[in-house]
Amino acid sequence: MKRLIIGTRGSDLALWQANYIKDKLAAIGVESELKIIKTQGDKILNLRLDKLEGKGFFTKELEEELLGGTIDLAVHSHKDLPTTHPEGLIIAAVPEREDASELLLILKDCVDVTQKLSLKTGAMVGTSSNRRKAQLLALRTDLNIEDLRGNVPTRIQKLRDENYDAIMLASAGVKRLGIDLSEFHVEVLETTEFVPAPAQGALAIQIKDQNTELLNLLQALHHQPTADEIGVERKVLNLFEGGCHMPLGCYCKKEGEQYEVWVSKAEDADDFPDRLFFRVDQLDGLAERIVAKLNAERKMPAKVFISREIGENNYFRRALNKHNIEIEDRSLIRTFPIVNILDPFYLKNIDWIFFSSRNGVEFFFKLKPALSKKVKFGVVGRGSEDALRKHGHLADYVGESGDIKEVADDFAALVIGETVLFPRAQDSLQTIQKSLSPETKVVDLPIYETVMEDNTDKTYADILIFTSPSNVDAYFAENLLDPEQKVIAIGNSTGKKFEEMGVTFTLPFSPDEIGLAEAVFGIDIK
Repeated sequence: MKRLIIGTRGSDLALWQANYIKDKLAAIGVESELKIIKTQGDKILNLRLDKLEGKGFFTKELEEELLGGTIDLAVHSHKDLPTTHPEGLIIAAVPEREDASELLLILKDCVDVTQKLSLKTGAMVGTSSNRRKAQLLALRTDLNIEDLRGNVPTRIQKLRDENYDAIMLASAGVKRLGIDLSEFHVEVLETTEFVPAPAQGALAIQIKDQNTELLNLLQALHHQPTADEIGVERKVLNLFEGGCHMPLGCYCKKEGEQYEVWVSKAEDADDFPDRLFFRVDQLDGLAERIVAKLNAERKMPAKVFISREIGENNYFRRALNKHNIEIEDRSLIRTFPIVNILDPFYLKNIDWIFFSSRNGVEFFFKLKPALSKKVKFGVVGRGSEDALRKHGHLADYVGESGDIKEVADDFAALVIGETVLFPRAQDSLQTIQKSLSPETKVVDLPIYETVMEDNTDKTYADILIFTSPSNVDAYFAENLLDPEQKVIAIGNSTGKKFEEMGVTFTLPFSPDEIGLAEAVFGIDIK
């Protein structure tokens, strides 16, 4: 085959991507060279992306040169491509995807680890993405979001110059460019918490649709699992008729034999985003199901019961308030300390402290423990992580999955041969402890107990959320479930109670406010 001409934008990241494809082609014996092409998005740097005319402002000029025959293939960041291709062009190959998570880069004097995202109150965050702005404000209403344009090194320099307190970047670009971020505090925002743009982290190789020889050759660079996953994400975007300025996040990944999909959609950058989570066996029809669930006309629950008190500015409350859903929040149990003084013996030679609940965090720190600087913290989910932050500590391990057995296995592999302290409820099931290897030493510390309230009035809410096995016991000691009522169990331990009762329940992906909101909006109300 003749020497191929690869069309690319001229930014550092675009050149890395084009050279990556050039090296992949060289590995299969095909020579190529780069041709740098300026796009509308590169030329107009004083406007927000959503103010530019039309779609494809980072891709149109490359596509025109492809159609004109001056280049043989174009390499794009897949998320920049419009969901409909110009006539005569196709995506010939999609290489394996890079990490799709987001990074929050914070100036070190603007860090406050006691707050969500480790940002000080009122921090100024730079991003021109409506999707990022909507999700940031959903997590932290106090933040000030300001426009930020430019390539990755330019944006980092603007942070370095203290034009912002923090900026947001895609992990993929930073990893590909090998940028040293040690001068900043870096928060990794996982895809389960902060939903990335459709096809974030993926590349697209575009060619003329008539070039069968090149199409066949490029299959050596194609990664079908990535193509399947981003196919769902981009179809959702297409069905909403959105471009890259739409406040839509969609992320799909295969986990075992199933697919997991997260969606975040807002009407505009200032709108509170709706969240959904799906776990499915196959992808056929999934994009259509997602769009139907986010239809403004769908029936919502009138009332949701949750077995703990919810603060006024809580993410879960704001998510439901947006749709005028009434919340009945009351705990059916009381908690009491069973340890008032902590013997220093318990903290001797401790490598890790693991918390399986917010209550565990609160009761432990009420004991005013004198902790070694070497101690690391593990938590079962983001709710416990937020509770730990309030005491000035960051979690070294966060269980992202709502499946406690999965979390237990992950943590067990991390702490082999170390000593782990477990502050816990007296009646805890101790699932994490039971999964640890024999080489790992467990220091057990029951520090609080739960007692059921005497009277637990029946709720007539459409959806009932139970946040602990004790709350299940307390409610069903005196009440029955109505046939039309739906149940959400915050985690496996709570779900086990319902399995014993023969009650069908929904399990959120993560045992926190975001996961609970996703679970509520995933339930169909008739």
